[in-house]
Amino acid sequence: MTSSTPAPSAPVSAGAAGLPKQPNRPGAADSTPLVVILAGGLSHERDVSLRSGRRVAEALRSTGLEVVLHDVDADLLAFLRKTRPDVVWPLLHGSSGEDGSVRDVLDMLGLPYVGTGPRASRTVWNKPISKTALLDAGLSTPDYVTLPQSLFRDLGAQPVLDTVVRRLGLPLVVKPTEGGSALGVTVVTRAEDLPRAMVECFAYGETALIEQAVIGTELAVSVIEGPGGPEALPAVEIVADGSYDYAARYVAGETEFFAPARLTPDQATLVSDVAVRAHQALHLRHLSRTDLILDASGTAQILEVSVAPGMTEMSVLPQAIAASGRDLAALYRKIVDTTLALAP
Repeated sequence: MTSSTPAPSAPVSAGAAGLPKQPNRPGAADSTPLVVILAGGLSHERDVSLRSGRRVAEALRSTGLEVVLHDVDADLLAFLRKTRPDVVWPLLHGSSGEDGSVRDVLDMLGLPYVGTGPRASRTVWNKPISKTALLDAGLSTPDYVTLPQSLFRDLGAQPVLDTVVRRLGLPLVVKPTEGGSALGVTVVTRAEDLPRAMVECFAYGETALIEQAVIGTELAVSVIEGPGGPEALPAVEIVADGSYDYAARYVAGETEFFAPARLTPDQATLVSDVAVRAHQALHLRHLSRTDLILDASGTAQILEVSVAPGMTEMSVLPQAIAASGRDLAALYRKIVDTTLALAP
């Protein structure tokens, strides 16, 4: 399942989105809920966020909601205080969007928002901490070590890397402990390539997560909360020509997706159960996406979990919704309605 190449994005702002002069509020003559979508920001994943924001805004507008796109900028707080939107949907990827900080601000403003709260977001944002929580819940994740850049300066890079290879073996995956969209991620099959992988990783953060590379079927399982609790959507199988890196995720034609994944019924049930358990173990809310590999032994090895899944034309969550037979816009509207219903 693939899509056409996306059009170049431009910065999103409240003005560019066409702010209503008098936003409709509950209790007014027209009580259409106002949804503010936060998209953009200054992280490395800004472009992905903008694309996600535009697509969700278009879908929600088609259901009759009033929707405003706003960047994370110096005007945001004043705008939120003035308009008091009914729901805020943070579609921010990378730092601030997924580390809980923007969600902390929304809590301080007393605004309902879609997605996980700040404390659980911080747990998920830090991959080693989230791995610990997953292991404590009895779930599987590749063996790993976490090493800050300062350690290499103190002990010498090569002795540390030699120790890593002896401990974890090859192949390895090197990634920043914080971040998404596979930025700074390298699959290492030869020990002599490990130093370069570390340099690329440290370009995106001060601490590296080095884990055993798992061979198997790469899957993404999205979870949506409904009246009966969290529910896994059909798994999406990812077949990349090489590593599932940034280009493979967002450039059309680089990756083949199978939605639903080519799994047996038992395998599909297993990975769905693992994604729901991860969602619950990490105390997530409304929606999440679990990336995992189903290895040759039949174990679902969790790579990472996202509290802000991408919503672009190539993102796996929209593909999973389509595979479930549900209407994309209607499901997004249901998420907003659920957030409104649970708002204090």
